[in-house]
Amino acid sequence: MNPWFETVAEAHRRAKKRLPKSVYGALVAGSERGQTIDDNQAAFTELGFAPHVAGPIGERDQSTTVMGQQISMPVMISPTGVQAVHPDGEVAVARAAAARGTAMGLSSFASKPVEEVVAANPMTFFQLYWCGSKDDISARMARAKAAGAVGLILTLDWSFSMGRDWGSPVIPEKLDLRTMASFAPQVITKPRWLTAYLRSGALPDLTAPNMALGDAPAPGFFGAYGEWMGTAAPDWSDVAWVCEQWDGPVMLKGVMRVDDARRAVDAGVAAISVSNHGGNNLDGTPASIRALPVVADAVGHEIEILLDGGIRRGSDVVKAVALGARAVMIGRAYLWGLAANGQAGVENVLDLLRGGIDSALLGLRKTNVTDLDRSDIVIPEGFERRLGVEAPAQLRVPDSAAEAV
Repeated sequence: MNPWFETVAEAHRRAKKRLPKSVYGALVAGSERGQTIDDNQAAFTELGFAPHVAGPIGERDQSTTVMGQQISMPVMISPTGVQAVHPDGEVAVARAAAARGTAMGLSSFASKPVEEVVAANPMTFFQLYWCGSKDDISARMARAKAAGAVGLILTLDWSFSMGRDWGSPVIPEKLDLRTMASFAPQVITKPRWLTAYLRSGALPDLTAPNMALGDAPAPGFFGAYGEWMGTAAPDWSDVAWVCEQWDGPVMLKGVMRVDDARRAVDAGVAAISVSNHGGNNLDGTPASIRALPVVADAVGHEIEILLDGGIRRGSDVVKAVALGARAVMIGRAYLWGLAANGQAGVENVLDLLRGGIDSALLGLRKTNVTDLDRSDIVIPEGFERRLGVEAPAQLRVPDSAAEAV
């Protein structure tokens, strides 16, 4: 089979064919009924283009900046946990991103330590969850800073939703002989995935090395996840504290409301990512692209705006940038590429997105991605979701019968 694939959808098909059932199931996004993950992709199909048929245009320029980093295209890697997808995990992704001139977001729950990932791609943003004590959180930030991470991504949008209507994957706590025997029927039917691990000389690592504190061993995934679940939710003063502790650019990921976006500005963040956690969080949250225009109008003149969720092709990237995003962050798209063909598969995905962006720029007769605006997009009536925007007084529902009198 030709290792090159022509669409992200084909990478997805190859990943499903190559991965053991439980590993593939862990990559399938969505929670509960899957309403949000479906809307994340469907919303892009509601948006159209308004192309020109003639006009001068030269070589297209896709470069932009995100939190002080010059990237070659308005696409960067979103932080995700990648355990068991490929032996090289996030290091392969980081190398691919570096080879294509873009930035890498590294999850706290990644399978590779931040030191190895930064060595593979100096443009690495470390993603932080509010987990443990402030001393613990400060120690994890200090470690990422010492490793050379150039920015911080603070992710707070999580409700620990349980259950998927299509079934959740079985994820072992550790790989002992008994566990390996129980998974053998799945693994034996996926020889290419198994061979890759045998050649690497290591089994899938189910620990979270970036959650380790001091000289303590890396906790298991479920141990770290349990600590996260048991940590009291932060408030806006905690967001400001993180910005002060990091003393560098901080992105707040998971913002869907205008009021939250304004509070984020006040807390001192440099950027926000309009995101619903890839549909993995509170099901019923609208597609992130529906919230983007309103959030961008509210605070886009003060901080950088990114979009995360539903990106599968270059035209999706162009739509997001035209609606106010500085760049987008991709998650599942690069994971499919990693599963299909390792580092080369991630590079393949980034090349596909770059090609799609270039085609859209050509059709719109735009020379630079920074020239895109809403006049380039066909936006149907009722597309946007105005979350956290105070209703005009004449439209506001009375709070009580007394107000209505």
